[in-house]
Amino acid sequence: MRSIWIVGALCLLATWFFAHLYQGLLTAYEQSGTLTEMEYSWFFRLLLNLAGYSTILLPGFILYKYVDRSNYFDKINGSGCLSQVLLSCFGEPTERLPESTKPTKVVETSARAEGAELAFCFTGLMGTYLVWGLLQEKIMTQNYVMSDGSLVKFNDSQFLVFINRLLAFSIALGRLLCARKPFVAAPLYKFSYCSLTNIISAWCQYEALKYVSFPTQVLSKSCKVIPVMLMGKLVSRNKYELYEYVTAVLISAGMALFMFGSRDDYSESTMTTMSGVTLLALYMVCDSFTSSWQGALFTQYSCDPMQMLCGVNLFSCLLTAAALVHHSSTATSIQLLQHPVFATDCLLLSLSSAVGQLIIYRTIAKFGAVVFTIIMTLRQAVSILLSCLVYGHNVSVGGAFGVLLVFGAVLLRVYCRQRLRRRRPADI
Repeated sequence: MRSIWIVGALCLLATWFFAHLYQGLLTAYEQSGTLTEMEYSWFFRLLLNLAGYSTILLPGFILYKYVDRSNYFDKINGSGCLSQVLLSCFGEPTERLPESTKPTKVVETSARAEGAELAFCFTGLMGTYLVWGLLQEKIMTQNYVMSDGSLVKFNDSQFLVFINRLLAFSIALGRLLCARKPFVAAPLYKFSYCSLTNIISAWCQYEALKYVSFPTQVLSKSCKVIPVMLMGKLVSRNKYELYEYVTAVLISAGMALFMFGSRDDYSESTMTTMSGVTLLALYMVCDSFTSSWQGALFTQYSCDPMQMLCGVNLFSCLLTAAALVHHSSTATSIQLLQHPVFATDCLLLSLSSAVGQLIIYRTIAKFGAVVFTIIMTLRQAVSILLSCLVYGHNVSVGGAFGVLLVFGAVLLRVYCRQRLRRRRPADI
């Protein structure tokens, strides 16, 4: 159809227009000393990031609406290269087996093999995410000594998100190619929703380290229980038991005790503290939507974990690259990559993040979410202990009680879930 080429040309023109508009806004921001020096300058940087993402999302939305309203796939034979690309991006896959006809795998393993697998998952998750957490704090809070003796502090959270997502996409794509699995299991555009919230949550997570300590950020993740439950009811219409609501309140109360009872070296003013709290809240909302949307895609399309990882990180790379291409700080970040210590930190951070995601999928597939929750709870406890020892963060008695309350509530949640499953084995 000739009209699709016209729409494609209009989308390219829209991309060019939005890119130049974004470049103008970015230049105006960087030349405005007032905005860049404000305590809430992160808010304007976030708006600029969204403007950069729009250079990809808005033209894609225009193309999607045309394909949808014109019933494009009903009018073509699907043999052309352009048709195949559009079908991968916006078309529904036609070769999906019904749930009732899907074969089930029965795998028999010995107790020794199962124990070895559990030990591998435990040590893998513990090692990768301990390294990831410590390197995340080091990159965002420490100075790097350059060859001329000057001190440089890395502050481009967007660039760090791009590096992490690029390596994760490369690993996932390589795994799919080696296994000869199809790249597309669901319409590609559906990965853009959770990809957008994923990179926003990652950006907020890195940016928050400028305003709160790492232990505060780690414990704030325990408060994700409530937004995850709300997103689950909103996106997937999930139902929750009474104990889940009770433990969610206890976790939130423990987090509040920690935040108000701890002495944070990074939070020297009320305004700075509010910036950190706002960034953490935005992180939790976006991250909750990401997991809920991914869960819905897993249920609807039976995606392979590698296909999910590849699709999400593909859009993450495109969106972050679109936001970075006009940033003046991008050139500085690339130059900083020539620093061997910084380059090594970025590489290890990205590897630990990507490998950690792979082990997460393996743990849940082998042992279920309960065992995974216990392992990640232990990882959080060790992360806080190591951060306090390495970076000298102080936690008061009230804050320590909050820590105990948070972890006690998580363990209570796991215990109640196990009891409920034993009483209702038919629901498992």
